[in-house]
Order: sequence, then C-alpha cells, then structure tokens
Amino acid sequence: MRAARFLLGALGLGVLGWGAWLLLDQQDLAELRGVVVWLAGGVVVHDAVLAPLTLLVTAVGARVLPSSWQGAGARAVIVIGTVTLMAIPVLGRFGADYDPANATVLDRPYAAGWGAVVVLTLVAVAAHAGLRLGRRRAADPEA
Repeated sequence: MRAARFLLGALGLGVLGWGAWLLLDQQDLAELRGVVVWLAGGVVVHDAVLAPLTLLVTAVGARVLPSSWQGAGARAVIVIGTVTLMAIPVLGRFGADYDPANATVLDRPYAAGWGAVVVLTLVAVAAHAGLRLGRRRAADPEA
C-alpha cells in the first residue's frame, strides 16, 4: 500500500510539474493573469458558495429525512450536485453564440438530459435505500 501511495504521489507531482512548465511557457502575460484569476476564482467559489451550500443542504437533510434515509439522501446530493456542476456550461448554453453558423454547437436538449439523470439518480438511490431497509427489517423482525 505504501508503494502505491508513493507512486501515485510521484505521478501527481510529475503531472503538476508538467502543467506548471506549460503554464510558465505562456508568452502572453494577460493569458497567464487570466489563468491565475480563474484558479483563484475556483477557490473562492468553492469556499464561499459550494461549501456553505453543502453544509446547508446537509443540515436540512438531517432534520427532514429519517435517520435510515440520511445516507441515501447524502448519496443523491453528491451525485446530483456533481452532475449539475459539470452541466452548468451546457445548461447555461455558454458558447452557443460563439459561431452562429455552426448549428452543431449545443444542439441537444441538455436540460432534458440533466433532468433524466436527476430522476434516475433519485430512483436508484431510493430503490437501494428501500432494499437495504427491507433487508434490515427481514433480518431483525423486532425492529
């Protein structure tokens, strides 16, 4: 296990070094400044928006959901939240007006696809939680 951690750490440092080398190789100072602003913005958005929102959703879930469903709720929030974050560019249609002559840019019903993923996630999480509760009750008929 130690060797695997060491190898993964070395690989990560290698990729980090390569990325830094490519970044510092940029000749355009404005582009480099834009990268720094983008990276700093990611940290600020995470700490100022995503982390508090996650804590709020968790606190609400802990009060609203029964304890036997809280794990399932957490799994649903993690999957739906991650999918939503990844889908923001296409749901917001950012770049759709980049080339009006190119009809293939954002040509799918992304909101419907995102909605299908949300519904399927909720169904799968609820089914899994229901099966676990059913097994638990079958194993312990007194509960």
